[in-house]
Amino acid sequence: MFSTVLEMTANMETLWLRERIRRTTEAFAGRLSGILGGGRTLDPALLDELEEILMTADLGVATAESLLERVRREGQGTDGEQVRALLKRAIAEKLESVQREGDPFALASKPHVILVLGVNGAGKTTTIGKLAAKHLANGHSVLLGAGDTFRAAAIEQLQVWGQRVGCDVIAGEPGGDPASVAFDTVKAAVGRGVDVAIIDTAGRLQTKKPLMEELGKIARVLGRDVPGAPHEILLVLDANTGQNAISQARLFTEVAKVTGLVLTKLDGTAKGGVIVGLADQFGIPVKFVGVGESVDDLRTFDAGEFVDALFGDGEGLGD
Repeated sequence: MFSTVLEMTANMETLWLRERIRRTTEAFAGRLSGILGGGRTLDPALLDELEEILMTADLGVATAESLLERVRREGQGTDGEQVRALLKRAIAEKLESVQREGDPFALASKPHVILVLGVNGAGKTTTIGKLAAKHLANGHSVLLGAGDTFRAAAIEQLQVWGQRVGCDVIAGEPGGDPASVAFDTVKAAVGRGVDVAIIDTAGRLQTKKPLMEELGKIARVLGRDVPGAPHEILLVLDANTGQNAISQARLFTEVAKVTGLVLTKLDGTAKGGVIVGLADQFGIPVKFVGVGESVDDLRTFDAGEFVDALFGDGEGLGD
């Protein structure tokens, strides 16, 4: 009985997620259904059509090629349904490789320090606000640091989120030193006995060297009072940007030890397949996905649930 309830709950979650990422599902699974039906078997013509779909699904060229090679190697002579199952299994394996382990809200220290990276417009500040709300809901006290000092609007937006969810925000003057804000935030968190400190950073697209120097300075000051800080470095990426998200991930992972990814705006794009490319190319745990505007729409990532939704599968998940 209990297992039946769990299965029903899982199906409802998949159905809900499928609805939220419908544009991606239609762009990917819908096109697959169009070429894999009608009793077709895998032959060179079908492989060509499959290649076109994979190459235009925002997976990234390397990931698309690896999936195509897997189908070519293991799917010779199989029918369309078997090809679909093989492709789904291959994608599931890539996503399962970045399935985060353990409680995503577990704390490594007090304060547990989280540094959040990402370009302007990726949904970074909004993600911080929602993440703060999640930690508060888990019984943790939270302090926010407005480290994106280069945009007054970013400071104001974080302050609005702080008021909305009920936590204080440490902010400096616009144009000030981001490392100073980070330092003040951690000092305040230690002094107040706060559980979690979440620090925003500038979202400018910079050349590698200045970005590395800035993030390195922030990381050094964070570790002065709290050993091991930052305990998490989250990179926020906008799914709408498709393969540009892969380019951004490459830059940030070259200059910072990113420990987790957050993929936002999956509800408004047909380019959600980029999550497969990110998983395949970087192997960094996907911590959260953003599928809407409300606080509850920042979801912990579940690989199985996501791949079922991507392929439009699951018990009772008919159109």
